[in-house]
Amino acid sequence: MSVLDTRTASGERAAESPPAPRRGRTGLLRALLANRKALFGAAVLVVFALLAFLAPVIAPGDPSKINSTGASEPSAAHPFGTTAKGQDVLALTLWGARSSLLVGFSVGLAATALAVLVGMAAAYFGRITDDLLSLITNVFLLVPGVPLLVILAAFMPPGTTTVILVLVITGWAGSARVLRAQAKSIRGKDFVAAAVVSGERPLRIMFREILPNMASVVMTTLLGCVIFGIGAQAGLEFLGLGDASVVSWGTNLYWAGNDGALMTGAWWVFVPSGLCIALVAFALAMANYAVDEITNPRLRARRTKAPAVTEARAATEVQAATEAPAVTEVRAAATKAPAVTRKES
Repeated sequence: MSVLDTRTASGERAAESPPAPRRGRTGLLRALLANRKALFGAAVLVVFALLAFLAPVIAPGDPSKINSTGASEPSAAHPFGTTAKGQDVLALTLWGARSSLLVGFSVGLAATALAVLVGMAAAYFGRITDDLLSLITNVFLLVPGVPLLVILAAFMPPGTTTVILVLVITGWAGSARVLRAQAKSIRGKDFVAAAVVSGERPLRIMFREILPNMASVVMTTLLGCVIFGIGAQAGLEFLGLGDASVVSWGTNLYWAGNDGALMTGAWWVFVPSGLCIALVAFALAMANYAVDEITNPRLRARRTKAPAVTEARAATEVQAATEAPAVTEVRAAATKAPAVTRKES
């Protein structure tokens, strides 16, 4: 076959072969669906979301209604038992999931949005804007978080909106600093400079050029802020700084402490709410780790290198095992050769 025929055949094969798939959102989604950690975290979150949504169906009525039955251990009538006031612990746990998840995801979205705006504005405009926003961020980082939470929650009117506002005010600074550093590294890229020279508006450059390249960091920040929101809400309400009339996992722990559940050994009163907080936080942490594992080039390189090293070692061992008999035969033949030479002589 001539060189021309070879080139023609290779060109036809290239034309017939389908184009390579583009890696984008579909590739990230497939990678998340193939990751066990992400699947576990998503499954746990979906289960809790469904239980919170179906709380009026599973446990209808007012969950905080006081009955005269008193505290009782788990039974067929009350699978999670009852509190000292006769309240069904299962109903309190299901209805508490609605408030806790709402506050956690609201705080996560609001704090992440504020951190993205502050971080990108500081990185893009630079100079005076960067100095001013960095000063504000450092002030919020230097002020102790727990005392600031206590002060704000004590002097503001109680309610779910107040809890969300307090947690957003105290939870955006650390994320803003991380996002500023990431946006500042992307700000110096050539495609951003080209967009600036072409006359694009600053907001368009920030949200169309810089923000898409920070998707993994923003996702990690969002999950971390949600974990912070759920845990901080439970901590505030456990200290009595929230709205005690709202049923949530934090208020369940607060009333369990006030009713002396720990002293009387009524573990079924506080274990469900505490376990739910731990499970949701663990699911979010697993999802956060999965996103980092997929989007971080170093972690991807480690995952791809490990199977390659194992296969190389296995191939080396197999090759050594197959070559060993041949080397033994060659050595045996070499030792017998002088004896044959002497007989011929």
